[in-house]
Amino acid sequence: MPNPLRTLGYRVLNASLEDGRHGEEKVSPISRRGFMLLAASLSSCSAAAPLGDRATSPVKTPANANYRTPALSGPLPRNPDMAFSSDFSKSSGISFSRVLVSGNYIAMTFDDGPHPQNTPRLLDMLRARNVKATFFVIGRSVDLYPQVVRRTVAEGHEIGNHSHTHRLLSKLGDSELRLEMSRCADAVHRAAGVRIRTMRPPYGGLLQRQRELVHSEFGYPTILWSVDPLDWKRPGPGVVTSRILSGTTAGAIVLAHDLHAQTVDAMPATIDGLLRRGFKFVTVSQLLAMKTEPAAATAQITAPPPAY
Repeated sequence: MPNPLRTLGYRVLNASLEDGRHGEEKVSPISRRGFMLLAASLSSCSAAAPLGDRATSPVKTPANANYRTPALSGPLPRNPDMAFSSDFSKSSGISFSRVLVSGNYIAMTFDDGPHPQNTPRLLDMLRARNVKATFFVIGRSVDLYPQVVRRTVAEGHEIGNHSHTHRLLSKLGDSELRLEMSRCADAVHRAAGVRIRTMRPPYGGLLQRQRELVHSEFGYPTILWSVDPLDWKRPGPGVVTSRILSGTTAGAIVLAHDLHAQTVDAMPATIDGLLRRGFKFVTVSQLLAMKTEPAAATAQITAPPPAY
């Protein structure tokens, strides 16, 4: 069956060319411009394939490995200058995933470093915003990059024990556990001359009996987390930022990994977003030292303002 639009087009064309001839039906002539527009329209309609003939398989977009979070324009938000004590009591607890505090204080933590490129880049971001964080380091990486640990300590950040070889500690005997803790602590002391005060087990794996041993013999409380963006799966900087912003509340301990470039890419938007919501950054030891009783926290804490 002929296309009726095409038939109409031919009839209009003939009427225009013959200009005044009479047929069985009278069709008004059109200008040359009008004819060109009509011809283009007819051509497009006839060239389009029916919807049923089009491919339905999804288009695959390759990952952009070179993506970097764009820098924000204008002045950066800044964490306020604060002189909080980091001297927490050993009796305050053996294990923490968050801390009950009076105020919108949070601790940002980074695992699995130091990394020779990612950690210095992260330190630049933190310094620009006056943010102090806690880095749970791996002892063998500290031995490889002691200069990065020295800079981290010099800029006011806290160093925590993340074992020497990043093994699953819950599968180890007591002597091996002690060796993992002591070798990491020795590496940090050689690199920067500081004493470690907290620990985080790789994968969060540490038995209660082991937590008590580490607390008794090394004085380390076991530090877990209340916000986990699953950045080790490398979901992309935007996803990491969104998960942290949506999950953080007062007293939170936020988990991230400076081992991964995408995580570091996410930090400008993440930290700026948290600062704009009214959160204030402290180290883990400072957060533990400001631990309060439930009644006091309920009376004094203020909710973060809405995001904007």
